[in-house]
Amino acid sequence: MNSISTKNSVVYFNSETYTELNKYIQNQNPSKIFILVDTNTHEYCLPQFLERLESNNITVEVMEMPDGEDHKTIDICNGVWEALSEYGADRKSLMINLGGGVVTDLGGFVASTYMRGIAYINIPTTLLAMVDASVGGKTGVDLGVLKNQVGIINEGEMVGIDTAFLNTLPQKEMISGFAEMLKHGLIFDKDYWHTLTHLEGMDFSELDRLIYESVAIKNKVVSEDPTEKGMRKILNFGHTLGHAIESYFLENADKTPLLHGEAIAIGMILEAYISTEISNLSEENLKIITEGVLKTFLTTNITVNDQNIIIRLLKHDKKNSHGIVKFVLLEDIGQPKIDCIVENDIIIKAFEYYSKL
Repeated sequence: MNSISTKNSVVYFNSETYTELNKYIQNQNPSKIFILVDTNTHEYCLPQFLERLESNNITVEVMEMPDGEDHKTIDICNGVWEALSEYGADRKSLMINLGGGVVTDLGGFVASTYMRGIAYINIPTTLLAMVDASVGGKTGVDLGVLKNQVGIINEGEMVGIDTAFLNTLPQKEMISGFAEMLKHGLIFDKDYWHTLTHLEGMDFSELDRLIYESVAIKNKVVSEDPTEKGMRKILNFGHTLGHAIESYFLENADKTPLLHGEAIAIGMILEAYISTEISNLSEENLKIITEGVLKTFLTTNITVNDQNIIIRLLKHDKKNSHGIVKFVLLEDIGQPKIDCIVENDIIIKAFEYYSKL
């Protein structure tokens, strides 16, 4: 597959990942290389990555963080910053983030702020990170249960997508990443949406092509609006309610935490319903979207009490301005509308719709 050039970086695929990574190391000659992994990627991905890394006798240090969204915190950043300092990282050091979205988000933030910025490269190992988290330069950490409240937009030197890492993933993680691919279809390309929701009998080898298409869609959006002043906001479809649901299920001891994609799948159905009330999405398209999402994702029980707390969490959404919650909605599949104001009674009606599925 051809590489994809972003505004300030390049996304490489499969074998080209290692060719370009090793070429970069040879040309830039970093003082040291630091590889950030979590407990899972340390065991399942690091050995095969190191086999293909040509470090040119440059010292390589591996830093391990715990896995999971609940460790995407400033406290973990402090540990990584301290490790970088202890191991003598300087402004010519290179940081490689080998992992899922938590590792690439947190690692990118650490690199962007250590000594006011050192070079970093993302090597995503989950489907979610490949099609979304590692591309576009968004870095950051959560503030308590509030998603990505602290961060910076800063693209790394490159992104290397090796789909062989997907063989290490549990099925649940693969499904989680698929939610972002569905979103790309809904906000940008009706034909792509149709393909994703009609995969019966598809050969697994075709997944590379679909991943490439998702990365290309995200890149087109981000290239036009790197700092999210306008068009880039469309990537938040399903995320206004999805992030609030994810945060609520993460902080509530009585709930089983949802993976990011599971929460976004709920958010996409809810926000598709809201779109029928606010932005003239047809009932037929609502049915198509609901059935398309539920081909992959199970419904989740969300009680009336849950709904009230989730709605209160919306006030923390990063897209808000002047205290007003703003949604991305759909006028049609592939036709999003940004900065939509939605009253609470319509959100409640959306939950009522979801609860009957």
